[in-house]
Amino acid sequence: MKRLFTALALASLALATQADARATHHYARHATYHSYGPAGGRHYRNVDGNSIHSPMQASSRPDGATAHCRDGSWSFSQHHRGTCSHHGGVASW
Repeated sequence: MKRLFTALALASLALATQADARATHHYARHATYHSYGPAGGRHYRNVDGNSIHSPMQASSRPDGATAHCRDGSWSFSQHHRGTCSHHGGVASW
């Protein structure tokens, strides 16, 4: 019984490690980090290596915004994939 429990625990650990590796790989291929841009405000580096302004709240469409998110923020994303993903999804392009 102890061997069975040990085997199940090891199998569970192996599956969790594989899932973590896949999630890390996915994250590394897409927007990778946030920092403060040269003009202020938060920015991230997209999959192409470009520095993109992070989504922001504004009462009207800011210059360069490409999508309006469902939470009311504006996105400056250059690709559809992942746009507004932490802001309820895209309300309109």
